[in-house]
Amino acid sequence: MALGNKNIYVNIYLISALVLLLAGGIVYRLVLIQGVEGAELRQKAQNDKRVREEVVAANRGNIYSADGSLLATSVPVFEIRFDGVAPSKEDFEKNVRPLSDSLAGMFDKSASYYESLLRRGRATNSRYILIAKGLSYTQYVRVKSFPLFQRGPYKGGFIALQKTVRQHPIGRIAQRTIGYERKYEDSTVGRVGIEGAFTEYLSGVDGKRKMQGLGKDQWKPINDENEIEPIDGKDIVSTIDVYIQDIAHHALLQQLEKYSADHGCVIVMETKTGAIRAISNLGKEERGNGYYETINYAVGEKHEPGSTFKVASLLALLEKGKSDTAKIYDTQGGIVKFYNARVRDSKHGGYGKISLARGIELSSNTVITQAVSEGFKNNPKEFTDYIGTLGMDRPLGLPIKGEAMPYIPKPGQKGWSGLALPWMAFGYGISVTPMQILTLYNAVANGGEMVKPYFVSEVKEFNTTVKKIEKEVINPQIASPEVIREVQAVLENTVKKGTGRKLYSPNFSMAGKTGTAQVNYGKGKGSDMYYSSSFAGYFPADNPKYSCIVVIHKPDRTKSYYGADVSGPVFKRIAQKIYTEVPTTVEMQMANTVPAEVEKNYEDYFVKVNDGSGIMPDVRGMYVMDALPLLENLGLDVKVKGIGKVKKQSITAGQKIERNQKIVLELS
Repeated sequence: MALGNKNIYVNIYLISALVLLLAGGIVYRLVLIQGVEGAELRQKAQNDKRVREEVVAANRGNIYSADGSLLATSVPVFEIRFDGVAPSKEDFEKNVRPLSDSLAGMFDKSASYYESLLRRGRATNSRYILIAKGLSYTQYVRVKSFPLFQRGPYKGGFIALQKTVRQHPIGRIAQRTIGYERKYEDSTVGRVGIEGAFTEYLSGVDGKRKMQGLGKDQWKPINDENEIEPIDGKDIVSTIDVYIQDIAHHALLQQLEKYSADHGCVIVMETKTGAIRAISNLGKEERGNGYYETINYAVGEKHEPGSTFKVASLLALLEKGKSDTAKIYDTQGGIVKFYNARVRDSKHGGYGKISLARGIELSSNTVITQAVSEGFKNNPKEFTDYIGTLGMDRPLGLPIKGEAMPYIPKPGQKGWSGLALPWMAFGYGISVTPMQILTLYNAVANGGEMVKPYFVSEVKEFNTTVKKIEKEVINPQIASPEVIREVQAVLENTVKKGTGRKLYSPNFSMAGKTGTAQVNYGKGKGSDMYYSSSFAGYFPADNPKYSCIVVIHKPDRTKSYYGADVSGPVFKRIAQKIYTEVPTTVEMQMANTVPAEVEKNYEDYFVKVNDGSGIMPDVRGMYVMDALPLLENLGLDVKVKGIGKVKKQSITAGQKIERNQKIVLELS
């Protein structure tokens, strides 16, 4: 018994010693690999051309409108491939037909096509067979659950590649302002609009994953999981109001089409804060197939403003005490001379003897040039210095890239001459952007406080505000309160009884100034001289909430080119629709009681709509913002496809209609 026990102990010792020797060998080998051979092995892995590290792009943050609508978002798009070598023969044969049937049921090819594709790839040991691309996340999840593919990459041969694309849910509206960030083949990056200006917040942090080379420049992920997970970018909340943006966009588009103009822009700014509620930049496509947002004219195009600049001249005259609104000037038959150059009024024969205020209301060039020349001829620097206090001689410093550098001539500098002062008085010989002119008019509307325009109100991360962008004051008081009130009165009268009288409406008040400027003038015979038409102002006149500028270049001269005819109606249309249709404005204007006459008219209308004799109107050719309220008031359930004008309507014009009947409008 003792001998047996002794043998057992000997065996235990021997086994223990053997285990310890093996463990020691393993430890030694690990140390050797880690310390001595590790660097060599790691270098070898790095030099292995069959394995590479690929960047996994982070999702860019979303861009939202002021009312929470999605303006730009990152959407994952998937490409599905099949590794024909990965599945076992048994699994492949068992699942190839069910998989082919599933793929055929989802895509527009037959089951036999997919089975042939899979079998051919299997037979040729292909490891990267394209099944489908451009799939949404929902489609990707569905394909991943198909027979065989559900077994994953190693047993099912399922390969999924993901990339992110940028989409704009509201389409081309405000496309240039929303912007983009693009990486080009030469490694340069193009940044435009809000996307470009706030890319630091939107970008996020890229991740990494390892890819295995399969030959013929084909690669597949080594693992399902990333080596380093990407961190998504932060969200941007813009100041754009989608409803106002839609109104401004279509009002501008309609007028560009009507006058066959080359391009134009419109901006709507909130008076108190400087928040840009709408901005549209539309240019004619080269082949003449409509208008598109390609250039940010509002920010990046400088030009001679013409008569809209007369407000700056009027402010200088009044603030510096060089004249007053009641002073009388002789228009001298509509022509005044400065050296050998002539300044003309648009009205043949002039306006006789009129006050400075009336001269601005009628946009008299002879009045404003005489007033500025007389007031500042002995010290023109006093005039140009004041124009500088209005911010006209330098960029506004907007975050959006591409802001144009304005040009204001100054005494003693290149470009100054005896004609510079009178020419500046009515907006010639200078170059400024539409955004600068609007900023000036907004200051007048705002009681003299000039605020900087801005496009983004906050940066957010998971509904938490990371950065708040507040109102920024450029100049707390561009002129005395008395002067501002005088200028406001002149601008209101310009709409009531001046060059803007065609725009006047007793239902809502507006104030502003027309502008008509020649472009490329004086460059010799055959020069491409054309007109730019503009209107700048604000509304309501007595308690301004919004300021707005409209600039339209190269309208068809045979139709009209004056600011009151071409650009003014766009301004009026925007003001009118904001007054009557924008929800917040309507709420503010609602009275506690409804007049009896209005109540009776509504009841009469309601009876007509509901008496069963309703007739479908023809809304083809109308803009959707006009067609919608008309049809909804008729009790129809309206569905819209696309953007722009109504191209087709599912209920033919003239048919009887019933309340809650569905109608589909197709837009172009």
